[in-house]
Amino acid sequence: MANFDHLSAELDQLRVDGRYRPLTVWDSGSDTWMVLNGRKVLQMSSNNYLGLTNHPDLKKAAIEAIETYGAGSGSVRTITGTLRIHDDLERELASFKGTEATLVFQSGFTTNQGILGSILGSDDVVISDELNHASIIDGIRLTKANRKIYAHKDLDQLEQRLKESGSFRTRLVVTDGVFSMDGDIAPLPQIVELAERYDAIVYVDDAHASGVLGRFGKGSTDHFNLHGRVHIQVGTLSKAIGAVGGYMAGSQLLKDYLIHKARSFLFSTSQPPSVAAMCLAAIRVLKNSPELTERLWSNTHYFREKLHKFGFDTGQSETPIIPIIVGNPAATMLFSDALLAEGIFAQGIVYPTVAMDKGRVRLIITASHTQEDLDFALDRLQHVGKQFSLI
Repeated sequence: MANFDHLSAELDQLRVDGRYRPLTVWDSGSDTWMVLNGRKVLQMSSNNYLGLTNHPDLKKAAIEAIETYGAGSGSVRTITGTLRIHDDLERELASFKGTEATLVFQSGFTTNQGILGSILGSDDVVISDELNHASIIDGIRLTKANRKIYAHKDLDQLEQRLKESGSFRTRLVVTDGVFSMDGDIAPLPQIVELAERYDAIVYVDDAHASGVLGRFGKGSTDHFNLHGRVHIQVGTLSKAIGAVGGYMAGSQLLKDYLIHKARSFLFSTSQPPSVAAMCLAAIRVLKNSPELTERLWSNTHYFREKLHKFGFDTGQSETPIIPIIVGNPAATMLFSDALLAEGIFAQGIVYPTVAMDKGRVRLIITASHTQEDLDFALDRLQHVGKQFSLI
């Protein structure tokens, strides 16, 4: 008789290693302070960088879209699932990103899967940073392309990989704009220069740069003033934008191709109209509210400087993603639990998401955090950090 005993054994091993973590079920919506088991705790792990999940313009847009279009779209985009609100969103996004076109997917994960899984073949090569997001890794696995990895942000090794790849039809270099576990920024200007020298395509996943880097949160291409030199930009609508979804920003040719070839686009029902409307409203808020990103960065600089003064190891962080490196997986989870007991939710991140000896509590600073919130967190972190001999 078929059974799942091997799955049970793997879960038991996770418990032994201290890496087992059940889902956290919240009693309130995403916000700075949230209710967990009847108790208010400070949220320090949310990707809601700009606090837009509760912005009145987004809520109003969602309600109006439901009244106009109904609860769902009813189909995939290529049949009856492209409503006027979807087209309006893509036009607004293209204008915001400064590209010919955009194409919206159901999530950032399916965006990478759909693009990478469709544009590369056996005559091509993809060259990927070793710390790229899992969705990039899985997207590459869906291709028949040759695969090369370069050490994290190692430009010499990237150039060597490009030199080795001259015989391929297409050379594609893919990198995160901001790396999700360490909070460091890709050296995009140098990557672009190397790609141009070796006639390669540049593909940037800006999941954690969308709404964070660049003017009005336009992303890493804008941050480095590389407009027209990055061929494929991937953005998310699930983090700083405050809703859910992902998108490709690039040429009209690429959009037309993906509509016909990207399987995650072709075979998934489109965003509910309320979600598309929220995303559209969020882009308009960004364009008219530069103070949101300014506050985000002011909070980030203040918080990281204080952590450094305490003596915490925050790795290579340059952005609102600020890891506190603990090391051992079990100790990492115990540190996270101790912070929760003090009123701070800061999720532990351990292997296989990061290396076995690089367990960390990943803190994410937002524009919604007040000075009082940050000082409360810093006080509790200093207290618990001393208990764990981290400072």
